[in-house]
Amino acid sequence: MMQIMGMRQKDTRSIGELTAPELEGETVKAEGAVHRVRNMGEIVFVVLRQAEGLLQTVFDKKSFEEAGDVREGCTIRVEGVLRREERAPHGVEIAVTAAEILSVSAGPLPLPIDKWKMGASLEARLDHRAVSLRNVRERARFRIQEGIVRGFRDFLYSQGFTEIHTPKIGAKGAEGGANIFKLSYFHRPAVLAQSPQFYKQMMVGVFDRVFETGPVFRAEKHNTRRHLNEYTSLDFEMGYIDGMEDVMGMETEMLRYVMGLLKREYGREVELLGIGVPEIASIPALRFDEAKRLVSETYGRPARAPFDLEPEEESLIGTYAKEKFGSDFVFITHYPSKKRPFYAMDDPEDSRYTLSFDLLYKGLEITTGGQRIHDYRMLMDKMEARGMTDEGMEGYLEAFRCGMPPHGGLGIGLERLTVQLLGEDNVREGCLFPRDMGRLTP
Repeated sequence: MMQIMGMRQKDTRSIGELTAPELEGETVKAEGAVHRVRNMGEIVFVVLRQAEGLLQTVFDKKSFEEAGDVREGCTIRVEGVLRREERAPHGVEIAVTAAEILSVSAGPLPLPIDKWKMGASLEARLDHRAVSLRNVRERARFRIQEGIVRGFRDFLYSQGFTEIHTPKIGAKGAEGGANIFKLSYFHRPAVLAQSPQFYKQMMVGVFDRVFETGPVFRAEKHNTRRHLNEYTSLDFEMGYIDGMEDVMGMETEMLRYVMGLLKREYGREVELLGIGVPEIASIPALRFDEAKRLVSETYGRPARAPFDLEPEEESLIGTYAKEKFGSDFVFITHYPSKKRPFYAMDDPEDSRYTLSFDLLYKGLEITTGGQRIHDYRMLMDKMEARGMTDEGMEGYLEAFRCGMPPHGGLGIGLERLTVQLLGEDNVREGCLFPRDMGRLTP
């Protein structure tokens, strides 16, 4: 009988270890996927791909032939002498004395992943996603995305938030309306969650401050560069607030922390992708009606949609915020009640508007949030005014009937935030395996 005591120590080295000065001249072992083979005749350069990046190895003609069919897509283990080479990635290379093929590639790769820019269309890259992501620049995007989620989590933990995990199958959509995916749940009607909204509000009554990162589903029949039918939402909800400004302030601090983390811990990817990580000292805020007026007056664009912002208006507001305030971010507050869900707190000074907001980043909405109604009677009155029933919401409403603190929160579209930071113009660039109207695979 075996006893497993923990992790086994490996004698192979990572790139981070191989760059240590004291290893120069030592015999080392390393593993990786063959990223590129450049056969110069007497010597052969084989570049390996590891999680940290690219590692150059050098074979002489004899050792390369003895290794077998080393080609792109194979994974191999090499042994050799580590030496300095400033022209190589990370400034080191291994002069190989022995190599072992761990797995072979069954055929040519469908995309030139060894190129700095593959030159393939987005559709081709998505069709062959498991391969296209092996390109170092493509995968670096999702290291940046990891940093965003890591920063979101770390910051909220530091502020006393509890991480929760809510169901993605439910009886009724949190936002109402028809844009929900319906399914049969053991012969009962059910829906895929549009949002964790109800659950995170309920949990404010338990933990005071909660957050979640998870998928949400929107059955919206549009095929644009801005929308996905499944995306990842970064949500938090916080109790005992004095107004929506507390939520906006929390997001501002969180984003400042995230951007600092990217600079500190993801500098390699930031440099590789040429990202300009924004400095966030403060974020300006404009009322919805004021923002529409400013866009109309400044850029000569007639305001058409009275209760919402059109994509072109969002873009122009982003331009205005950059020109006027020097900020890539701008909060738009006090959205009309007609365009906000029933749980949004109405402005006590003018019930046509709500104490809610969106955050625009470079002219694209990445966040929706605000203060919620916490009084049970007020919530029921608003539902009644909208002709709503409590069907499917009994558990949600019970939390309010039993008392809830003043609270508010938000949801951030992870993919949108990612692509805006990367400077891309299609939200699919920020999703590992996008789901839209036409794509269910891979």
